Amino acid sequence: MYRLKLKAGALQLTLCIVVVIAFLLMAFMLFIHTHNRFSTQNDFIIEGIKNSNKGIDYALLNDLKLNDTIRIELKNDEFKSLKVNREFWGLYERVTSVSKIKNNVIKKTGIIGGVQKETNRIALYLQDNNQPLVVVGDTEIKGLSYLPKKGVKSGSVSGHNYYGNQLIYGDIKTSSYLPSLHSNVTNQIRNLSSQYLSGNLEQFLDILSGNTYQNSFFEPVQFVFSNNEIKLSSIHLIGNIIIQSKTKIIIQNSSALKDVILIAPEIEIQDGTSGHFQAFASQNIVVGTDVILDYPTTLVLNEKDSPIHQTNDSGIKKSKVLLKSGSRIKGSIIYLGEPRSNNYESQIEIEQNATVFGEVYCNQNIDLKGTVIGSVYTNNFISKQSGSIFQNHIYNGTISINELPKEFVGIQLLNSKKGIAKWLY
Repeated sequence: MYRLKLKAGALQLTLCIVVVIAFLLMAFMLFIHTHNRFSTQNDFIIEGIKNSNKGIDYALLNDLKLNDTIRIELKNDEFKSLKVNREFWGLYERVTSVSKIKNNVIKKTGIIGGVQKETNRIALYLQDNNQPLVVVGDTEIKGLSYLPKKGVKSGSVSGHNYYGNQLIYGDIKTSSYLPSLHSNVTNQIRNLSSQYLSGNLEQFLDILSGNTYQNSFFEPVQFVFSNNEIKLSSIHLIGNIIIQSKTKIIIQNSSALKDVILIAPEIEIQDGTSGHFQAFASQNIVVGTDVILDYPTTLVLNEKDSPIHQTNDSGIKKSKVLLKSGSRIKGSIIYLGEPRSNNYESQIEIEQNATVFGEVYCNQNIDLKGTVIGSVYTNNFISKQSGSIFQNHIYNGTISINELPKEFVGIQLLNSKKGIAKWLY
């Protein structure tokens, strides 16, 4: 009988082939397992992002308790959770949504303000003080305007008449009292100077010129505090940082501030400065020439917060937000002052060639010689020319709502709809 003899090397080759096939099968099974795991992980991340967005949407539609965290119920809640926190960051509400699915955590945080209706947005709301609005020179008002019952008329200042083709380039409605800020906003402004001084020692920064300091909004807030004047020179401050002085803050154009909060009786923003931040004062805010402050900058002067003010020759309290020529502010400007009679001073003054893209709110007097691309809410206008004072006059000022993007989010008035002003980091 013939027998086939195989060489020993053939057996080794067979064993190698078997081992290779086994490794390939194991690699294929590992690939399938990894792919399924990655796919599940990816699904969790996508669902986590959607849940986090749900938390933000819930905060926009509901009035959550301030400085509190709530839990929103989800399906399969045994391994999923969604928590939403609401607090304030300066003038804006800050909402943080945290979605967790097993070990996957998605966090989103942003600041919330007020938005106007998409149609019939307000260009001007002038409180009815039984005086008409008087437009002079190259004044131009475009958009829906709420005016006193006595309406609007043309006038003359220092020999200059009104040069427009019509008095208001838009619809006119009758005004009454100035719309109120949301009560949460006014409370926040009133308590702002004291509520941030309860931090731990490790939260306070000792800043040095030439350095950069950055703090995430997912970390505890950091403070810069002094009883004396703070001068910010050649320094970068970014994020979740509050700078507070008991006397004055000076910002030089060699510094860059982004998303921080400034609190002081007086705040001076020197010529040529750029950045974006929120500034809260009780006596004066001065914005120098050629200053560029991007969205969402906020300048707030709360006169009620200060027992001491400068006075003019007549002994009347004198505090002001001043925007000098060439300055460009994208955001909101607010002045809140005590009601008083015989007030012939301007509490917000916007010089010629100065521009605000956003909203201006003043419960006293505005001297508007520059431009507001957006909305103006005020108790009264005032113009000083050639040694004379003209009440409820706008001389060469411009207000136009038409060029302001409908997506703009700014001052939260009573009953206004909420919107996201900016996502934080």
